[in-house]
Amino acid sequence: MSTNDMYKHPYQRMLQVIIHFVSWILLFGFPFLVFSRDNDIAFDIKLWHHGIVLVSMLAVFYLNFFVLTERYLFQKRIPRFFLYNVVLVVVLGVLIHYWKEMGPTLFPNAPIRFGPERSVLVLVFRDIFPLILVMGLSVAVKATAKWYNLEAQHREEAERRAQAELQNLRQQINPHFLFNTLNNIYALIAISPDKAQNAVHDLSKLLRYALYENESDTVTVAQEAAFITRYVDLMRIRLTAETTVALDVKTVVDSSLPVAPMLFITLVENAFKHGISPNRPSFIKLSMHLEGDGVLFFKVINSFNPKDTSDRSGSGIGLDNLRRRLDLLYPGRHAFEQRIEEGTYRAELVLNL
Repeated sequence: MSTNDMYKHPYQRMLQVIIHFVSWILLFGFPFLVFSRDNDIAFDIKLWHHGIVLVSMLAVFYLNFFVLTERYLFQKRIPRFFLYNVVLVVVLGVLIHYWKEMGPTLFPNAPIRFGPERSVLVLVFRDIFPLILVMGLSVAVKATAKWYNLEAQHREEAERRAQAELQNLRQQINPHFLFNTLNNIYALIAISPDKAQNAVHDLSKLLRYALYENESDTVTVAQEAAFITRYVDLMRIRLTAETTVALDVKTVVDSSLPVAPMLFITLVENAFKHGISPNRPSFIKLSMHLEGDGVLFFKVINSFNPKDTSDRSGSGIGLDNLRRRLDLLYPGRHAFEQRIEEGTYRAELVLNL
């Protein structure tokens, strides 16, 4: 990974340069503010001393930032990383000491305050210590940038995987939905060809929604309610008087709140699949309404008539698909419950839009 992966956008790269530049300017100027009243040492000498230290710090910081940390520390070549840094810091510490000693020669007329005499080793260590701190700072900044880049990559990869999975789940809905409706129309052909023809026309509208709106991330609640209404109307045409179907979406027909497309169709399909019996009275009740600040409730109650093992229409794909889509699209913002009591199936899906 290159050093500037974190700053791919031009504005981010510019911000990085500005932050580094301002930080070094402040670091260089701070000693002058602190020691501005010290008149025993000339300004030229101060400038020379602090300039030497600053240039040495720059060398240590950016050699580690651009080269040593990436090439050796992150590649787990740790002994070589420390060896190069020890050599770098010691050499610069010695050079700083001797460069400072050149001050009186370069500025012979500057007033100089002479303090107690110290050994060369003490003076060199004094100059080395700040370089060690700068080396640690450089490694910390580089490691933070690398961590940030890795986290960003992981988030992008997770998002790509989630989008790919959602796309796959959407593609599963279409054939499942088409399979169930075609079965219904096929059975209707033998009973009433005219009704079957109208049903094909209605099915084309549903498929248009399934193919085009399903590619969008969201549709309005009103659009989803209209789709469910058309689907229920299509399924009604082959029902007998022994089956009653009630659909209540009147409170959401004008809602412009966004919701994932075809999120409720699985529950509606299952209601018609398991709620209708050919030899006894059956019922299906569907409702959708909004409460409070964008909380959507979808409820299904139907008579429960389990199919035998030979019925493979759907094969349980729908509910697994629904649960996974809810986890991906509404994490922490949904509740889904279903139960069977005394021959009645009840399901409730709550979404915090």
